[in-house]
Amino acid sequence: MDLEKILKEIKPVSKDWLNRAQKRLDNLTKPRGSLGLLEELAARVVAIREQERPSLEKKEVIIFAGDHDVVSEGVSAYPQEVTGLMVRNFLAGGAGINVLARSAGAEVSVIDIGMKEDLADAGELIKKNIRRGAGNIAKGPAMTRKEALDAVYVGIKAAEKAYNHGTVMIASGEMGIGNTTPSSALFSVLLPAGVIDVTGRGTGLDEEGLNRKAAIIEQALNINRSEMDDPVSALAAVGGFEIAGICGLCLGGAVHRMVVVTDGFISCAGALVAMRLNPIIKDYLFFSHRSSEKGHQTFFEKEGIRPILDLDLRLGEGTGAVLAMQIIENSIRIYDEMATFDEAGIKPGA
Repeated sequence: MDLEKILKEIKPVSKDWLNRAQKRLDNLTKPRGSLGLLEELAARVVAIREQERPSLEKKEVIIFAGDHDVVSEGVSAYPQEVTGLMVRNFLAGGAGINVLARSAGAEVSVIDIGMKEDLADAGELIKKNIRRGAGNIAKGPAMTRKEALDAVYVGIKAAEKAYNHGTVMIASGEMGIGNTTPSSALFSVLLPAGVIDVTGRGTGLDEEGLNRKAAIIEQALNINRSEMDDPVSALAAVGGFEIAGICGLCLGGAVHRMVVVTDGFISCAGALVAMRLNPIIKDYLFFSHRSSEKGHQTFFEKEGIRPILDLDLRLGEGTGAVLAMQIIENSIRIYDEMATFDEAGIKPGA
């Protein structure tokens, strides 16, 4: 798979379609602009899909699971074994993401892209494991460049598979104990930003644990600095397999003109890599929520992005993304189903 070719296939959304969508929105039975962000969301969906009456009923959350050897440095409040246990929970339908996805009418797929544990007996798990865990970034690179690209391609192919099954809107999800650490490292490199501005408590670190985590991220950046010449090399040096998979999902979704909904802090790290590879990708991304991770606020401020929700979420899995999916679908229902002034026999301003 040729990444450069894929990047060139991603085109800006049509201004003509945006204008056409806005014209209909302005003629619906309401004061102009009175539905605020819902109108902006609907117009962008119309422009992405290039359809007069788009439908978003076919939805899928794709969860990428991977592990990180940097957990051995004490950067997480939970042990690494929880990754495998939670993946089994996803497959059994018992996790938060499963509950919310059922409510939204979205399918859930789980991909082992870099888990430490081999869940050979998990029949519904999509097995695309590249390596049994990313390396300890405090001591060297997380992945080789080839491994990082292979993981990106897994995400691209996941989007293509969803598209071929008729899916129109996809959401990124992830599972990987310790993955806020590589995400913070990537934000620091690619925004760029100081480590202190992008490092949070993850799954619940105390003050001592937070300070240790920040020190480990600084160490990781110093050790790997000479290896970070471009977005892919930065991803390989201090990222993770699930982050790379999310990057690929964003790219693949844009190629197929799908609506791509990112989840929280880790998902946005993957999205940021995609944005640095091709800034046009931002046209296709819907940022679901602002998490309680400190670095997420830094990301939104530096990139000039307004997230859809702000609920103090910090679970991951795709939970925020699937909540936002419902709002995006509601925006399109308004666009599709609400009467125009002419249809309702109302003269604006009368």
